[in-house]
Amino acid sequence: MAGRKDSKGRVLRPGEFERSSDGRIAYTYRDPLGRRQYIYSRDLMELRRKEDKIKRDLLDGLDTYARGQATLNATFDRYIAIKNNLRDSTKNGYISTYERYVRDTFGKKKIAEIKYSDVYQYYNYLLTDVKLALATLDTVHCLLHPTFQLAVRDDIIRKNPSDGIMAEISKNTDSARGSRHALTSEQQAAFMEYISDHPVYNHWYQLFAILLGTGTRIGECLGLTWSDIDFDNRFISINHTIAYYPTEGTRSAALRVHRPKTKAGIRRIPMMKQVKDALYVIKDEQEELELESPELDGLTGFIFTNRYGAVVNPQSVNRAIKRIISSYNCEEELEAARKNREPLLLPNFSCHNLRHTFATRMCQACDNYKAIQSVMGHKSAVTTLDIYADASDDTNQMIFDILSDKLEDLF
Repeated sequence: MAGRKDSKGRVLRPGEFERSSDGRIAYTYRDPLGRRQYIYSRDLMELRRKEDKIKRDLLDGLDTYARGQATLNATFDRYIAIKNNLRDSTKNGYISTYERYVRDTFGKKKIAEIKYSDVYQYYNYLLTDVKLALATLDTVHCLLHPTFQLAVRDDIIRKNPSDGIMAEISKNTDSARGSRHALTSEQQAAFMEYISDHPVYNHWYQLFAILLGTGTRIGECLGLTWSDIDFDNRFISINHTIAYYPTEGTRSAALRVHRPKTKAGIRRIPMMKQVKDALYVIKDEQEELELESPELDGLTGFIFTNRYGAVVNPQSVNRAIKRIISSYNCEEELEAARKNREPLLLPNFSCHNLRHTFATRMCQACDNYKAIQSVMGHKSAVTTLDIYADASDDTNQMIFDILSDKLEDLF
């Protein structure tokens, strides 16, 4: 069967096509990262010389890999290129982490020469010199381990040099993974009361009320549009999220819209009265100021916008939280000293701690973990139990008070 032809009647090879806009012949191919690339020329023979060079270069790269001469960087590029089941946001997050911590240092080593002690030494360097948190090192390891495993399966190396290394690192270092702490009831009340009365920070009140009243992830909350809100039936539809991450193939970053990572992330959350009130306040303000909604990846009608008319960046919310904590603690320490009492200080926390705070309040209110799992958007109820069923002093006291009443007649 004859292939496609250009305007001069010449049969084009697979991957070649003629641009109708300017008549140039183009050739498309995928690079080692799986990214679509294009080359152009007005001369077909010149284009094919470029094609042949690209094909030789790609084969040379494959040959280098097969002979065990490839670097860790080249092997990671091969690994990430075949991960076709990843969402763009996840894939770009992986690439960004690798670029930041591995590419220009450890990644230059030949993969066939890397030993267990090399990986161990590098991980220690990241912990002690770079001051990486153990949880962040986990993320790096989750990229390197499958990269080495790919080389094992391709018979490039015999054993995975990163096997068992995180358990050893955890045992032999003083580092610990950060715990996901929720605010206590007193801290939550103090935080919200301080914002509501503050002349500078009170414009954040509605957002934090919705975060603490829905348990949504920050990207899910900031990505909400008015079409996701059903005031009549009192529920909020979570069907997409926004994330600020590096754009593939560039050093720039952009705010993008994506579907939730799992099917469980697509859910409906009942609307509490406090959340409904907060949404009406925002809606009234937008209508009064006649604000135009920004557009992001085809979506409009965003609930949360900044003073420049753009969708709120999740990073700006975390920065605001840090400013609020600092301001509150400073004032609280002075007030406590003046009244000769212990200050009620706020710990350092982020948007995600507000999600944990909501879940903790929900766990304290009921023991239906399947319902909590559904609202939180967890794939498994085990996740809900592992993360949120923490034993705080307040919860323990509440449980023992209930137990005491039930056992009263037995003593």
